[in-house]
Amino acid sequence: MKLLVIEDEESLLQSIVEYFTLEDFLCEGAGSFQQGIEKMEDFQYDCIILDINLPGGSGLDLLKYLRKNKKSEGVIIISARSSLDDKIAGLDLGADDYLTKPFHLSELFARVKSLIRRKYASGSDTLEINHMKVDLLLKTVEWAGKQVVLTKNEYDLLLFMLTNKNRVVSRQAIAEHIYGEETDNLASFDFVYSHIKNLKKKMKEKGCGDLIQTVYGLGYKLSI
Repeated sequence: MKLLVIEDEESLLQSIVEYFTLEDFLCEGAGSFQQGIEKMEDFQYDCIILDINLPGGSGLDLLKYLRKNKKSEGVIIISARSSLDDKIAGLDLGADDYLTKPFHLSELFARVKSLIRRKYASGSDTLEINHMKVDLLLKTVEWAGKQVVLTKNEYDLLLFMLTNKNRVVSRQAIAEHIYGEETDNLASFDFVYSHIKNLKKKMKEKGCGDLIQTVYGLGYKLSI
């Protein structure tokens, strides 16, 4: 799962990033309004944790930008402003949740997990499509009752392809989802081919056939 934290308090930003990284999230941070805009323009995230008071602008304006551009990221607002009017304003603009500072990181983690369940699995801990079952908490995959043992990158790739099923996704989009801002330092996207190849092989061994097709010159498509 890919997470963006937009928070100007450096110590809190670092704490959140470190906490979610230990929970196997790909977690990136932004400390200002402008950095937040740049991240949202360049990358796609599963969830954005968003402060309201930011250097250079309001987090609510970032939320307006997301929804105006029809971006599908889930958003949890974190703010020291606890008034009912502030909460209503954030939720009316399209936030999925609102958490008042100070809070325990374990509570924020629970809110993020809940949002992801709602977003991908209709509130359940599992995502089931045809013969495939993905446990979002245990991060396990089964096909027709047979467990498919995947690496972290292969699991992230499969989930990304599932959330974009029946759509062509480019190698760059896959690279950015797996490696985030580190993608800029990569010499090529050849590793994407290796991840796709290994994932297809493991799924085929469990009898699922050609789950992912190569669309030459464009990228890959998962049909299920």
